[in-house]
This record gives sequence, structure tokens and C-alpha cells, in this order.
Amino acid sequence: MSAEDVKINGTLIWYYCVCKREVWLIARSIVADQENEFMEIGRFIHESSYQREKKEIQVGNIKLDILKMDNGQLVVGEVKKSSKFKLAARMQLLFYLSILKENGISARGELYFPEEKKREEVLLNEETLTELEQMKRDILRIVYLEQPPAARKIPFCKNCAYAEFCFA
Repeated sequence: MSAEDVKINGTLIWYYCVCKREVWLIARSIVADQENEFMEIGRFIHESSYQREKKEIQVGNIKLDILKMDNGQLVVGEVKKSSKFKLAARMQLLFYLSILKENGISARGELYFPEEKKREEVLLNEETLTELEQMKRDILRIVYLEQPPAARKIPFCKNCAYAEFCFA
């Protein structure tokens, strides 16, 4: 795998915060069980929530769930099934905001958890930019490993669509 093959995206950032093994699998285009009930629930919530907002806007190699204007400011929204993995969702959204910033676009972020009727504002700053740069370097380190990181049993595993790659 060469450096040109790896395009860090929001999905890799999200999984980096949850499971490093999944980062390795996804980077190699190893597809998860698409009929996993939790993936289906996530797709349904994504498709049925916030119907009036613009959704699925592609910008380079990132895909924004929601893009809207609020009081003259661009707002990028990320929709998640629950706040259980809020750190991962927050870092994914910060990654999107950083890509926009690199392209001269100023925006703030909002995390949406429709099932919980929660919303959280996310702002990019120097500290989070530094944290993202460290994550991106470590993602590349993981991706270039010959073998995936060892499987570790974590709470996320019970709902994971990649479970058979780790514990079959």
C-alpha cells in the first residue's frame, strides 16, 4: 500500500476513535457485513432525520451529512444514531471543518443525535487541529502495518459489522 492509496476521510477518523483494527480493515476496502442490523438502523436514521436540510454533500473525499446557513454562517451537521460515541463523532466533524478551512471556507459544526433529541455545537481551534494532525499520522501508521492491530474486545464489538473478522 503506497501513500497515494491512502486518503484519510471522516470514516477513518471516526473508527480511529473507536477501533484501530477497523481503521486497518476499512483502509484496505474490506467491506463490513452490510446486512448488520445496526448498520441498517443507522442508515434509516440518517435518511429519515432532518428531511429539510441539505444532505450528503460531497467535498473532495469527505461527505457532509448536512450543510446549511445559520445567521450568515455556514454550518456543517453530522447525524449520528446516538451520543454513545460522541468523541468519535466530534473528531469526525472537526476533521470535516478542518478540510473546509484548508480550502478557505469558514464553518462551525453541529452534531445531531435525533433519537435522543440532542444537538451539540462543535468548533475548530488550534488545539483540535493539533489533535487531528496527530490522529492522521497515527492512522497512516496503522494503515501501513503488514497485519491489522490485534483484536481487542471492547463494548463496540457486540454491535460491530466487522465482528467476524475479529472473533469468528
